[in-house]
Order: sequence, then structure tokens, then C-alpha cells
Amino acid sequence: MYSNRVGRLMLGLRSLKAASSCAATRRAASRSGFSRAAVWRQRTLRQQRSACAGMQQTSSRSASHTTVDPGEVKRFQLLANKWWDEEGDFAALHAMNDLRVPFVRDNLLNAQTERHPGKPLAGLRILDVGCGGGLLTEPLGRLGATALGIDPVEDSVRIARQHSSHDPDLRDRVSYRACTLEELSGEEEQTETRFDAVVASEVVEHLADLETFAICCGRVLKPGGSLFITTINKTNLSYALAIVAAEYLLHIVPRGTHDWEKFVSPVELERLLESNGFLVQSVQGMLYNPISGAWSWTNSTAINYALHAVKQDDVDEDSGSPLGGQPEATHS
Repeated sequence: MYSNRVGRLMLGLRSLKAASSCAATRRAASRSGFSRAAVWRQRTLRQQRSACAGMQQTSSRSASHTTVDPGEVKRFQLLANKWWDEEGDFAALHAMNDLRVPFVRDNLLNAQTERHPGKPLAGLRILDVGCGGGLLTEPLGRLGATALGIDPVEDSVRIARQHSSHDPDLRDRVSYRACTLEELSGEEEQTETRFDAVVASEVVEHLADLETFAICCGRVLKPGGSLFITTINKTNLSYALAIVAAEYLLHIVPRGTHDWEKFVSPVELERLLESNGFLVQSVQGMLYNPISGAWSWTNSTAINYALHAVKQDDVDEDSGSPLGGQPEATHS
């Protein structure tokens, strides 16, 4: 019965049609004993609250002036010892490295003139925001980057340090700090050693304030520096698959990991970033196959997506436009 349920889910994933996917999810939920009425009642209430809140929700999140959600910190505190279990709660994040590491590497190399065989990111400083146990920080360090991972969960940072200490190649390249992005940005603003790139992978959907996040990213980045984000779109399909299926039916991630109201669409995220001095270069859809446990690129951004943005140079006071224009974003 479980394989039939996964098969129906994958049919919905391949077609990427909300109606058929939601129907498959309802059938699976019914057979698993999970209350479909409760799930969709909750979904309706979330939609109503989101619609009524509108811009008020955005304003209230922006007014907090902190990226940290205490509830999220507590949740990840309980999972801190599981970061490096490749078949455990973070298996999907381990598998995502097959896409997100080349995504960061290739976009950074496109802007570099120097080449470093074997260590293509040598000479670049990269900040990994919400690094957890260092799942993405380590491979960036192995590519030659000087990588700093930050996370407000102290136990996660402890695990990250412990794991990287076993690899001599990382000792001079990878470091970690238990702090928030806003705390670090206050320090970096006073120095000339800002970052060439900031990475926030599967992070923004857990933050309390996206406006503060965008502002702080701008502060720690050099002009022309890159911001890389992977996150989840705010659609009916993402609710059905990323929450109902992934958390309650297939147990890909623990229940309660995601809050649909915190999901953000590519259009909304692009608008937010460009209002804070960034220019979005590309947006690309991502798709997870729960049977193979692998990620692949897709033309649809209906569920997961990756975004690359560049911090604009100083603004020309006469024209009000950035010096050295950048191409507009390409959406897939």
C-alpha cells in the first residue's frame, strides 16, 4: 500500500498539476488513517488568514528587526545531533548538495577571471547563513573557498565544528560561529573584509523577518557580491507535497518542520531583494524524487526553487541607477 501511495505522489510530481497531486494526496491520506478533513480545513484557515493579513503580515514580520524565530530555534535544537545522518531527517538536504553546490560554484566562476584548478573557489569568502551542521559549508570549503557558517543553534554549530575537525583540508578554510545574521552584519559593516557570496539554503522559510534578512545580506556582501537562496514557493502544490506528503505521509522531514505561511514566491522574494539593493539574475525550479532520493532541475518553480541575486554597485546620484548595469533575471 505504501508503494502505491508513493507512486501516486510521483505521478503528481511529474505532471506538476495541483489538482491531480492534491487528489493523490487525499487518497493516500485516507488510506494512511490521516484525517484529510483536518488537513484541508487547516489549509483553508491558513489561506483565509493569509488573504486577510495581506500586507499587514509582511509589515509585522518586517517590524520584528530580527531574523530569528524562537520556535524554529527550539525545533532545530532537538534535531542538532542528526545533521550528519545521511539517511535520517536531513537526507533530502544531503542529496540537495548535488544541485546547490554546482549552482553556487558555477555562478561564482562565471564572474571570476582567475582560475584555480582543483580549488575553483580559492580566494573567495563565502558566508553560509543558517548552516546547521555544515552540510553545505564543508563542500564549499573543499572547493577552495574560505567559508564561514553561522547558526543561532549552538548545538548545531558544535556538531559542525566537530565534523569538520576530522578533515585536515578544512581546518584553515572552514569556520563556524553561533550567532545571528544581524549580529554578524553589525560587525562586518565596520570592516573592509566583507563576503564575496552569501548562501541561505532552505533557510528563508524559517525566518521571522525577511526584510531584515535582505538588509543584513546587503551589509555583509561586497558590491557585486552574490546571494544564493534555495527555498519553497507558496502554492497549493507546495502545501500538498512539501507539508502534507513530505511531513505527514512519507515522513521525509519531521512533522512541523514547515509553516506554509512562511513560504515565499519567487516574485515576492525578487521584489523584496530588489527593493534592498539586489538584482536577481536567475530563478530555477527544483524537484525532489522521494523514491530515488535525488534532486533534479525543472522548469517549474511551483514547489522548490533556487535564486541567484547580485548586490548592486553604488548608486549614481544623478541618474538614481546602479553603476554598471546588470542583466534582468531569467525565470524558469
